[in-house]
Amino acid sequence: MTAGFTRGVAAVLAAVTLAAGGCAYLDVKQREWIFRPQREVQATPADLGLRFDEVWLAVPGAGGERERVNGWWFPAADAGAPALLYLHGARWSLSNNLRRIGQLHRMGFAVLAIDYRGFGRSDGALPSEAQAYADAQAAWEHLRGRERDPARRFLYGHSLGGAVAIELATRNDDVAGVIVESSFTSIRDMVDALGYTSLSLDGLITQRFDSLAKVPAVSAPILFVHGTADRFVPPAMTERLYAAARDPKRLLLIANGTHRNSTDVGYEKYLSAVRELVELARRISPTRTATPGRPG
Repeated sequence: MTAGFTRGVAAVLAAVTLAAGGCAYLDVKQREWIFRPQREVQATPADLGLRFDEVWLAVPGAGGERERVNGWWFPAADAGAPALLYLHGARWSLSNNLRRIGQLHRMGFAVLAIDYRGFGRSDGALPSEAQAYADAQAAWEHLRGRERDPARRFLYGHSLGGAVAIELATRNDDVAGVIVESSFTSIRDMVDALGYTSLSLDGLITQRFDSLAKVPAVSAPILFVHGTADRFVPPAMTERLYAAARDPKRLLLIANGTHRNSTDVGYEKYLSAVRELVELARRISPTRTATPGRPG
């Protein structure tokens, strides 16, 4: 979620007022302004000295053909470590998420990170909300093969990826815990945050990402993280998500954290909260078959 995204929301609102009858046009424009897919792979995990395997996942395309989602698997040194599916935001590809992925790996997770279709080396062109959910679901099923114990399978989403993680947690009952960082309540609420509350747009928004409506259905423990200096997504949105979520839950506000750097600015507090989440998942999971590793 970036300044380009917020400018894009304003632009799509202008298009809505001029072309309310062109549903297909509006759908494409909303997808263009929400998603800013980056194709360039500017760096690889090897550049940070991280051991990884490249992953290719098959997903159904719009015309019934098979398309591929590209990802990276970062094994943990500890065979008993928890595993985490990393879901990035609306603009940057995996190569621009390496620092944050590295931080989560340093916390003790084995990490599977994917590029949605249209990003990086993945197939496809312009992503959509439905495609992002399908890509994440394919990745979750792959993670099941990597980590057999459901008490050690976690979801992480940054910004728009937080909305994808919440959706995935409502679809799957084998999620041990969820981390949602710097995310928003819904695209409609982002419209309101830009000052367009007087427009009646609910019927015209096709890419809704309505996390506020979905988060009460998440039964897994959930950790919400937001930097207090985030200029792109108001921290109050994460506070609303937290209030709507069921227990067990935790809210961590990182003082002076921006939209992108909470893992750096608040690393020790972040690490402590993650450790609590993993330990809680270990205690409450009725299907735990082995003792999960503890991040550290």
